Amino acid sequence: MDDKYKIKAEVIESHCDNYQIGDAIYFDGTVIDKEKSANLCACAISAIFPFVFASRKGVLWENVVQCPDCEEHVKFQIKVYE
Repeated sequence: MDDKYKIKAEVIESHCDNYQIGDAIYFDGTVIDKEKSANLCACAISAIFPFVFASRKGVLWENVVQCPDCEEHVKFQIKVYE
């Protein structure tokens, strides 16, 4: 299967200065759309990317993933968008 799904990782909970609720990171295949996306934290990207990858392949649809960095507790909802 090709990478036909575009994925959005939207912040649904945050105690981190880098992200506010409603911020999102947009993936088009393996490329992040920097124009549309919020901050790109390396810890957050590394935590959510396995779920983004699976969603791109049509394996997972909507998931909530938490960034593991310290006590900031940022939760992202991973979902397909058009």
